[in-house]
Amino acid sequence: MNNKQRTATIKEKKYPDFTWVDIQDPSDEEANELATTQGLNPILVKDSLQAGHLPKLEHIEEGYFMILRACTQEVDKPTSINDFSNKIAFFVFRDRLITIHRAEYAFLDSAPPHIKHVDALVLHIVDNMVDSFQEPVENLSNKIDDMENHIFTKKGSNLTLEQLYFLKSKARIGKKLIGLIQTVINELAVGKGHKSRLQDIKDSLTAHHLLYDEAVEDTNGLLASYLSVTAQKSNDVMKVLTIFSAFFLPLTFIAGIYGMNFDVMPELRWQNGYFYTLGVMVLICIIVFLWFKRKRFF
Repeated sequence: MNNKQRTATIKEKKYPDFTWVDIQDPSDEEANELATTQGLNPILVKDSLQAGHLPKLEHIEEGYFMILRACTQEVDKPTSINDFSNKIAFFVFRDRLITIHRAEYAFLDSAPPHIKHVDALVLHIVDNMVDSFQEPVENLSNKIDDMENHIFTKKGSNLTLEQLYFLKSKARIGKKLIGLIQTVINELAVGKGHKSRLQDIKDSLTAHHLLYDEAVEDTNGLLASYLSVTAQKSNDVMKVLTIFSAFFLPLTFIAGIYGMNFDVMPELRWQNGYFYTLGVMVLICIIVFLWFKRKRFF
């Protein structure tokens, strides 16, 4: 839809001590108007609408501006943070909270009505954003286990290097994103009564970071295993071809000699020459077989 035709969804909710204004998918004109009416920095409002903006925290007059990202979708071939996450921008003041976002978030409509302080609402939203990474990392872990099982079974032939690459990419981007969110949350300051909730969020981020870090290591190991198994299969094929060559090379040599058209070849006049030659060929095959068996190539 054209940016000029888009109309923002604006919801305003009043609490005893503050007001929450939630703005979804504003146009550039609406964003500029918002900056004017709410007294916000236009540059920060522009940052809140930039699709690929990374998490950050910036202190402003009488409050702070924060951008965080939540996992809202999962794609098979992620190449950037935007492929499976969207952001929410927070303008936090003592008596009001303004959130700006493009995507729709169900948890924004389920804020508890008994919230009494703006910090509590911010932490409620942040907590839900952090929790949005739980299911994707679990799915990623399960997929890694399935692929590992496929690699070491006959089903491994269905896998491709591209699938493993994008699996590793998803784990790597998830780990990077969680790390950026951790940096922002560690800088976040809240009132004394909300420090326990903030610490719970930090603990959840640490747990998610460890899971994504483990996923990165697992995908690296998975990729190495896949390359190793593929190389082993290639070696097995080359081994079979080498064994066949060892049998047929001397036989081809004998056939080549007696396939030459020289007049003076006494063996060509032998009455049982054909059978002698076959006997020599069989003897050579037996000798080659016994030699390979002694060397334990079979």
